[in-house]
Amino acid sequence: MVNISEITPDLAKELAFSEEELKELEIARKKEIVFDEECPETTPERALKFKRVNPPRDVKRAL
Repeated sequence: MVNISEITPDLAKELAFSEEELKELEIARKKEIVFDEECPETTPERALKFKRVNPPRDVKRAL
């Protein structure tokens, strides 16, 4: 994990989005989400049927 106080201006500039990337993100934000038969919109009933791929670990066991 990075300590924010240790980030140099050069590193901050390197990690920041470029102007082109910011434009692409703005265009993507404005696009409408399109669902199809391969990727249908999830209903609340369907969401309840999902199983977690990585179930939460037992905290007591991890110690």
